[in-house]
Amino acid sequence: MKGIDTNILIRFLTGDDELQAKIVYNICKKAESEKKELFVPLLVILELIWVLESVYEISRTEILDSISELILMPILKFEHQSALQQFTRSAQDNSYDLSDLLIANAAKAQGCETVITFDKKSSKSNLFELAK
Repeated sequence: MKGIDTNILIRFLTGDDELQAKIVYNICKKAESEKKELFVPLLVILELIWVLESVYEISRTEILDSISELILMPILKFEHQSALQQFTRSAQDNSYDLSDLLIANAAKAQGCETVITFDKKSSKSNLFELAK
């Protein structure tokens, strides 16, 4: 199995560099034809969120939809997939920072009760508690 970096998913989702997007397409087709998986670390998803929000100014809804669609791709194997699925569900009806929610859902999947934070907005979620 091979892992993929954030820039591979960015090219896949945006197609902003035609040559690189074609290379990514070929990588995916090869994995599919060989019935192999490409590993996606959780940190890649965290970075993907940051890049899509800050560089491409993609809406929250589009980011969540894109991640949900990526999860369904049989050639992609995600680190902590259940935490990632829970993240996409928990981020639907609120305005908490997506990166913070991903961190909290990953921690919860590892048995944490909450994530301690100084972020007052995040601490309003039951996934966090304000550091005192």
